[in-house]
Amino acid sequence: MNLPKDLRFSEEHEWVKQEDGKVRIGITDFAQSELGDIVFVELPSVGDEVTANEPFGSVESVKTVSELYAPISGKVVEINEDLDDSPEFVNESPYEKAWMIVVEPSDASQIDDLMTAEQYEEMTKED
Repeated sequence: MNLPKDLRFSEEHEWVKQEDGKVRIGITDFAQSELGDIVFVELPSVGDEVTANEPFGSVESVKTVSELYAPISGKVVEINEDLDDSPEFVNESPYEKAWMIVVEPSDASQIDDLMTAEQYEEMTKED
């Protein structure tokens, strides 16, 4: 399982990367492997507010539809439009090409509540 050490992780299998006061969010390698081939990604619009631990979109695979949960609260300032035409990026490149949204956090300290790579790896071993 690929787990970049510079990211933080949620119990719902989203990752967070801090960038210049904003955070980039996507789903983990573990999540995409559990879901199977991703065929559709539904994301919020720029300007939408997301709330920590609340759904902000969904991913549809050949097996199932899964909600995406915001790891932190804030305002969506960018979405990955490439996923409209290439949802398979989620399977091929969950941490690079398949980021989903960029959020301006309303409370950056929420990032401290997320798991480190080591903690996330332990959690996924228990599942």
